[in-house]
Amino acid sequence: METRRIDVDGFTWNIHDAGSGPAVVCCHGFPGLGYSYRHQIPPLVDGGYRVVAPDMPGCGHTDRPRAVEEYTDVAVADRLVGLLDALDIDEAVLVGHDFGAPAVWTTALRHPERVAGVVLLSVPYNADRSPVRPSEAFAAMARRHFLHLHYFQEVGVAEAELDPRAGEFLRRLFFALSGGYRYLDIWTHPSEGNGYLDVLPEAPDLPWRWLTEAEHAHYADEFARTGFGGGLSWYRAYDANWSASRDYDGVSLGVPTLFIAGAQDPVVAMMGSGALDRMRQSVPDLRGVHLLEGAGHFVQMERRYEVNKLILGFLSTLYRRKRSE
Repeated sequence: METRRIDVDGFTWNIHDAGSGPAVVCCHGFPGLGYSYRHQIPPLVDGGYRVVAPDMPGCGHTDRPRAVEEYTDVAVADRLVGLLDALDIDEAVLVGHDFGAPAVWTTALRHPERVAGVVLLSVPYNADRSPVRPSEAFAAMARRHFLHLHYFQEVGVAEAELDPRAGEFLRRLFFALSGGYRYLDIWTHPSEGNGYLDVLPEAPDLPWRWLTEAEHAHYADEFARTGFGGGLSWYRAYDANWSASRDYDGVSLGVPTLFIAGAQDPVVAMMGSGALDRMRQSVPDLRGVHLLEGAGHFVQMERRYEVNKLILGFLSTLYRRKRSE
C-alpha cells in the first residue's frame, strides 16, 4: 500500500489514495493506521470508488499536534473537510472505526453537504452528551477496577510502559480485543499497582486467522518509531471533546448510515445493552445494524469479506439513487 503526504493549511496528512469514482474516506482508531483498511481498499477500488485512508492525527506519518484540543471530534472533522478540499472531493462517504466513528459522524453533523453517508464500525452513534465530565467518570470506575481510559489520562505514564514494548503490547491488545478473548476480564484486576501489560492476557503466537506476522510487524515498526503518545492524545482529549461537542447534544444524525460491529466487540458491551436501540432512535436513515458472530473489535480485519460486502452494498444503494436522480 503506497502512501503520499499532503500539506493542508500547515498540517501534514499521510494518506493512501487509490482508485477513481465516488470518494470513500476511511478513518481508523487506536491503535490503528490507514493501513488498518488494507483489506477494504482493493475491493472498493475494484468496485469503482476512490478510497482515501489517512493516518489519523497523532498516528503514523501524519502530524502529531501537542495540544489535546487538536484531537477533539470537532477539530478532526474540520481537518477532514480541509483534506477533502485539498483532494478536490466535493462529497464523500466516510467510514470510521473506533475513534474514527465519532470523528466521521461529527463531520456529518458539522458539514452535512460534504457527507453522502457514513459507515460506523464498532462504535454506535450516541446523540446524548454525558452529564458528567469524562475524566471524573473514568476516575470513579478506576476505583473499582483497572480501566485503560483512566490509565491513559496522565501524560507519560502509559508511554513509559508501552513505547519500549510496542510489538508485545500490540499483539496482546489485538488478541484481547478480538473475538477470541473476553476483553472485559481485565476488569477483574485493580488499578492500583497495575499497568496495561499487567492486566492484558498473553497472546498466542502469530499468525492468526486474521493477522499475519508481517501485518503485525508493520504496526509494531510504526508505533516503535512514533511511540504511542499521539494516539493516546485521543483519550486525553475526552474532556476537551465533551466541551467542544455540547452543540450536538441530542442531535439526530441525518445522513444515510450503516453500522457494523463484531458480536463479541467489548466496545459495544461497554456502551451497554441499550446503545443500539438509542442509535436506532437518533439515526432516521439507518440502513442496517450488523453484528458479525465470532468477531471482536477489529471487525474490518477479523471479518474482512463480510464487511466489504456490506460496505459495497451500502454504497451501491447511495449511488444507484444518485444516478437515478
